[in-house]
Amino acid sequence: MIALAFYNGLFAYGGWNNLNFITEELQNPHRDLPCAIIIAMPVVTAIYVLANVAYFAVVPIKEFLSSDTTGLLFGNKMFGIMAWIIPVSVSLSCFGSVNGLLFTSGRLFFVGARRGDLPVLVSMIHVKNHTPSPSLLFTCLTSLIILCVKDVFALISFFSFGMWLWVAVSITGMMYLRWKKPELKRPFKLPLVVPVIFTLCCIFIVVLSFVEAPEHSGYGLLINALGIPVYLLFIYRKNRPKTYIDFMEKATISLQKLMFVVAQETLVGEEETRKQLMSDDRQNQVLESEIENT
Repeated sequence: MIALAFYNGLFAYGGWNNLNFITEELQNPHRDLPCAIIIAMPVVTAIYVLANVAYFAVVPIKEFLSSDTTGLLFGNKMFGIMAWIIPVSVSLSCFGSVNGLLFTSGRLFFVGARRGDLPVLVSMIHVKNHTPSPSLLFTCLTSLIILCVKDVFALISFFSFGMWLWVAVSITGMMYLRWKKPELKRPFKLPLVVPVIFTLCCIFIVVLSFVEAPEHSGYGLLINALGIPVYLLFIYRKNRPKTYIDFMEKATISLQKLMFVVAQETLVGEEETRKQLMSDDRQNQVLESEIENT
């Protein structure tokens, strides 16, 4: 139960981690990203803590432990006929959370495909809207598959185990690079004690979940391990069969036409060419006006 409590609590406060996925969308990430995390975390923590204090102050302990809808009990006791405010507020909060997760997770798959870890179609953007619509659709499809799990707590365990495992691996890799390649440019640099403590906390949570819930953790580890043969066959392997390459090319072209998407570099090149042509047109107009005046 301790591991599940950790997972539930960290899942509720996990929005700060998603901000790191959208640094390309920020005009000044060196300033905006730390400010967003520093401002949001205390505000969210204060709201959650005050909400729980209000629940404990209003709802009796027996009712609190016997109900799965504590917020609804709180609303009935505090607001009476206006108790509908609580479920509506919870729904709006869930909608905002899902919206943020879709926005950030879509960028994660988008960058992964751009690096060659996913099919090239996922790295493309819409011609008119300039949004990574294939990666968003890919996120929706994978989410629908994951939702086949009926137990929401088991789903949180699967998700959280894999997330905190790879967070620990990622932070360990960053510390290794900081040791082996100290000359690399690092826009965000913290004292070494911070990532060390954070990594130890991640390892503690992962190990604790194995001890307390080995079945859920084992499923989570199995789901992550299934990605290894896929990576070896379709990403790491360079001499892929010609039939596979031809099939992927035809499928990519067909889906491009269906979703009206192109590679990001194509639109960037077209935009730069358009700006250059507009600049040349302005210069020509200026020259023509000067010639007419003379």
